[in-house]
Amino acid sequence: MAENENAGMMNSKFWRTTLLIVSVLLIFAGPTYMPYLMSDVAGINYFTSIGVGVALLVVGLFLMWFLIRKKVIT
Repeated sequence: MAENENAGMMNSKFWRTTLLIVSVLLIFAGPTYMPYLMSDVAGINYFTSIGVGVALLVVGLFLMWFLIRKKVIT
């Protein structure tokens, strides 16, 4: 039953567009703007903020790979 619900979600144009935008934001804004905001604005350690930025990049790349593999992006 969960497979049918996920397949329906992937067929919706709204969810496909939303997941694509989220993955692009994670790929581009994750390693650039998030470390800046975390280190300069929030005062968090520089290396911790870089680590979080790299983690967001990896999550974004994984999400993009998932969307390409499921043929959501053609």
